[in-house]
Amino acid sequence: MADQTWQVVAALVDPVRRSLYEYVRREGRPVTREDAAAAVDISRGLAAFHLDKLVEVGMLRAHYEAPTEQPRGRGRTPKVYEATGDGLNLTVPPRRYELVATILADAVAADATDAAAAAREQAAALGHAIGAAGDRTGRAADRVARALADLGYEPRPDGEDIVMDNCPFHPLAQRHTALICGLNREFVAGLLGGLGLDASSAELRPRPGACCVRVRPQ
Repeated sequence: MADQTWQVVAALVDPVRRSLYEYVRREGRPVTREDAAAAVDISRGLAAFHLDKLVEVGMLRAHYEAPTEQPRGRGRTPKVYEATGDGLNLTVPPRRYELVATILADAVAADATDAAAAAREQAAALGHAIGAAGDRTGRAADRVARALADLGYEPRPDGEDIVMDNCPFHPLAQRHTALICGLNREFVAGLLGGLGLDASSAELRPRPGACCVRVRPQ
C-alpha cells in the first residue's frame, strides 16, 4: 500500500498528467485519447502515454468502447479511460477516516439508542472481516505486521509485543480520545480474530504521538 501511495504521488507530479487525470474525473464518462489530448492541448500520442501511466498506478481504468453517438464502421474500437474509485486522499502518515466513518454510520443505523455500544460491535466486526480477507501465510507476528502496515498503523516489534507508531485516526483521537481509542482497540482485536489469532490481544497502552493500541502475542 505504501509503494502504491508513492507511485500515485509520483504520477501526479507531472502537471500534464495531473491535468489529464482531473479532466477525466470531471467528465464522468469514458473519454478517448483524442478527447483528452484536445482538452489539455497536447498531441494524441503524448496523451496516450500519460493516460496509460495513470492506468498503471490504478488512478484510471481503460477499455475499448465505441462512442454511442458516433457509430463506427471499419477500424479499431477506440481505447477509452475513466476514473477509478471515489478519488484520492493522500496523507503522510496515512489516515483512514473512512474506517471510522463506516463504523459510526453502521452503528447509528444498527442502534441509534446506544450508538457507542453499537460502534464497538461494528468496529470489532469490521476488523474481523478485514482480517479474514487478509494474508494468513507465515508466522503470526508477520501476519499481524502485514495487516497493520496495510492499514497505515506503521507497526514495529517492541520486545515480544507489536507497537504502532501511527494512529490512522489521529486528529479524531485527539478530539474524542475515549471514543476513538476504544473503537481502535476493538477494531484491532477484531482484526486479530479475523487473522485466526484469537489468543493474541489488543490492549490500550497510549503513547504520545503514536497509536494507543499495543498487540500482545499468543
